Amino acid sequence: MKRPLLVTLIIGIFVVVGVSAMHLSPQVVRFEDRVADYISSYNAATHVVPKQWQYVFMSILSFGVAALTVTSLRRGQIGLLAIGLLIELVAVSWICSLYRVFFQPLPSMFAVAIAFIVADRYTAISQRGRAVTARAFFSDRLSKDQFQRVINGDIAFDPEAKTYETTVVVCDVANKYDLAEDFEPPVFGKITEEFIRRATESFMQAGAYIQTADAEGVVALFGFPEIDAHHGDKAVRVALNVVEQFRQSQLANGEAKCDVHLGVSSGTMVVAPFQNGERAGLITSGEPVELARRFCVANRFYGSRVLIGPRTFELASRYVVARPIDFLSGVNSRERHEIYEPLWPAADAKPEQLARRDCFWNGVVFYREKRWAEAYSEFQKARGPNEEEDAPLQLYLRRLEPLALNLAEVPMRQA
Repeated sequence: MKRPLLVTLIIGIFVVVGVSAMHLSPQVVRFEDRVADYISSYNAATHVVPKQWQYVFMSILSFGVAALTVTSLRRGQIGLLAIGLLIELVAVSWICSLYRVFFQPLPSMFAVAIAFIVADRYTAISQRGRAVTARAFFSDRLSKDQFQRVINGDIAFDPEAKTYETTVVVCDVANKYDLAEDFEPPVFGKITEEFIRRATESFMQAGAYIQTADAEGVVALFGFPEIDAHHGDKAVRVALNVVEQFRQSQLANGEAKCDVHLGVSSGTMVVAPFQNGERAGLITSGEPVELARRFCVANRFYGSRVLIGPRTFELASRYVVARPIDFLSGVNSRERHEIYEPLWPAADAKPEQLARRDCFWNGVVFYREKRWAEAYSEFQKARGPNEEEDAPLQLYLRRLEPLALNLAEVPMRQA
């Protein structure tokens, strides 16, 4: 059961029981009768609203006001709504008196007032504690919207060590060493600062937690602190968007060429709080971070922009079109991880693009089976209108050209 619903039930039951208990006191009953006489005369009435209906009205109003107060971000407006309900209850009692029907408004008015006060105080106290936790662990690491949701309790977070299923994205400047040589340190510093700002902004707006953001790259976690079953495909789609954003920015503004490389890996991460003097923070550790860094660096060799691991491919394959590239060693030298290059969102892929992807995939399979001629033929079919920009394809063609040439020369020698 979600926390707001549970709190609403507790407050509503407390208010109904409390107001009902108040009516066991003769003093309260006499006070209500005297106040009601100013609004509606009991002696002049020919009908009286039964007590059973009073309990129904109290229950509806107390649960309704409590639910609105607990779930709303603008409790001041809910307070005005509560005042409006009090006025309406008085008006209903007066209108009933015109038809000689006596309606006692005070029990319902007590229910509205007490429900709002209790819910408002509970929300303020609980948010104060969550605000301290959010500032300690998530300041400048989540978007404003995500940060506020942690404070409101919409994103449940307990500061204790536990594991999360996440997808890690490592984003770095692809040509930072060339930029460092080509530009003066102040200019290089501004380029790096702009990269960090843009990449961090993009990831946070997509709901990611920023683990680190410095000159060595930006590390973002999807699936923490908010648990998300689609963290894998979301991370890949955001990675493709980041590449496109930097490309469009360079074309539009004529800025210094700042290419970005991204590595994406999914798996289990350990998140634990730590205290360094008065400064609190979170330790986030796991194999996905190390693998994502390796995938990010591997882009330099293959000429790709984004590389993802096998687990991420499983999570995102329904939503993103990708192709196999190669195998990389894992954290353990005996492990090998197949890496994939995401190309387009599945919804945007055209039939001819899918056909070229399939040819590339077949070419990789034949290459691994050492069927050089068939692999070369499939890679030739995978050529597109922008083949000069398809660095992984060109890499495989360069590997295969001498092998294919050798195969063609063998029959000639035999002849």
